[in-house]
Amino acid sequence: MDFKLMRRFLSILMAVLISLSLSPLAWAESKTLLVIGDSLVAGYGLPQGVAFPDQLQEALEADGADVAVINAGISGDTMAGGASRIAWSLADQPDAVIVVFGGNDALRGLSPENMREQLDVLLRAIQDQHLPVLVAGMRAPLNMGASYGQAFDQAFADAIAAAKKRSPKVVFYPFFLDGVALDPELNQDDGIHPNIDGVAVIVEKIMPAVKALLAQTQ
Repeated sequence: MDFKLMRRFLSILMAVLISLSLSPLAWAESKTLLVIGDSLVAGYGLPQGVAFPDQLQEALEADGADVAVINAGISGDTMAGGASRIAWSLADQPDAVIVVFGGNDALRGLSPENMREQLDVLLRAIQDQHLPVLVAGMRAPLNMGASYGQAFDQAFADAIAAAKKRSPKVVFYPFFLDGVALDPELNQDDGIHPNIDGVAVIVEKIMPAVKALLAQTQ
C-alpha cells in the first residue's frame, strides 16, 4: 500500500469536510421555504420586492443557500385564518414552514385560548406532512392589560410544547418584531408595520433560527 498516497487522499478528504462544515447552508439541492402569516409577511405598506420573505431570501442567498421563499401572507389574517388555509398553502410542497401570526389576534382582543387551539391545528397540519416548522411569536399590546398579555404568551408556549412532543423539528422565535417594535425609525407611520429598514433588522435577528430550521430539512 502506498502510504504517501493514502495520507494525501485523507488530507484532501478532511479539507472537503471542513469546507462543508463552514458552509452549513450549502446543499446539493434547492429548498423551498413557505412563510405563512399576516400583513407582517405580506409586506403591508412596502414597495414590491422588499417584504420579509423577499429580504429573507436575499439574506439566505448571500449566505450561500439555494432557497426559494414563498410569501403566503394575507393582511388582516388571524391565527384562525392561517389554520383555515394551511392545507392549500402546503400544496406548494415546501421543505419547511415559518408561521407568523398573532398580531391581529392581539389587536382585536381575541381569545388567547382560541388562538392556542388554532395554532395547534395549524402546527398539526404542518407536522402531518413531516415538515420542520419555525413559529415566530408575537406580543400583546400593553393596553390589553397584564393578564391578557400573560395568557397570550402562554398560548404560544403551550402550543409549542405540544408540537415538540409530536416532533422535535420545531423552532420557536419568541418575538417576530424583536428590535423593531415601538422604534419610530424602523416602522411606518402607523407605528405597527415595519418599514424597509425594520424588515432588514427582523431578518438579521431571525436568521439563526431560520438556519436552525433549514438544517432540519437535510
